[in-house]
Amino acid sequence: MSSAVTNDGGPAAPPDRSGATPVFRARKLSKTYRMGEVEVHALRDVDLDIYEGELVVLLGPSGSGKSTLLNILGGLDSPTSGEAQWRDHQLVGAGDAELTRYRREHVGFVFQFYNLIPSLTVLENVALVTEIADKPLDPLEVLKLVGLERRIDHFPSQLSGGEQQRVAVARAMVKAPDVLLCDEPTGALDYETGKVVLAAIARANAQLGTTTIIITHNAAIAGMADRVLRLGGGRVVGETRNARRLSADEVRW
Repeated sequence: MSSAVTNDGGPAAPPDRSGATPVFRARKLSKTYRMGEVEVHALRDVDLDIYEGELVVLLGPSGSGKSTLLNILGGLDSPTSGEAQWRDHQLVGAGDAELTRYRREHVGFVFQFYNLIPSLTVLENVALVTEIADKPLDPLEVLKLVGLERRIDHFPSQLSGGEQQRVAVARAMVKAPDVLLCDEPTGALDYETGKVVLAAIARANAQLGTTTIIITHNAAIAGMADRVLRLGGGRVVGETRNARRLSADEVRW
């Protein structure tokens, strides 16, 4: 990427994307769950454009629709109505096989809980993903990117929570995804450890150019984004474009 990079990988200023074509496009996206006799409206007519290489934070309280929106963009869930596409991939109405291929070829996921395989080492957990990737990155190089090159022979039980989450970030990145979707990646971590994980995500976004979406209820993380979308009641209720992205070291909460 051409923008300046800080020590933790965060660009000093968001690039100008005026006139660019969005890689994600959603229109009138709605999702309704039925719980017995009650209908729960998780998303209500959401319009959304996300551009290549952006780091976007979806901010909002529990129940605001953040995870539902992320799951639809990641091909893990389908909306009740509306349109959603990634480049030329229609995410609405696509079959299971098509969505599986979309996730395998284009999307990396980082969740709040790490889901590492206990019997595999750090390197093996990351390398396992390369077996289903078309053009994977070198696992050791990706582990260097998240600062774990000295822990490659350790098992998950020998790692701290933050180290396990960084392995999860490396595992998501090693298949060179176009999109990295992060669902509360620091939710189970303490303050200092959370900042280390955020730095790893920002570094991957900056150095690999991966379009990155982070959902969180932590408003402080919004400072690291190119753009912040605030959700409430299943709707996008606000949008902010940061003049300068904060590094993970600058984030306070």
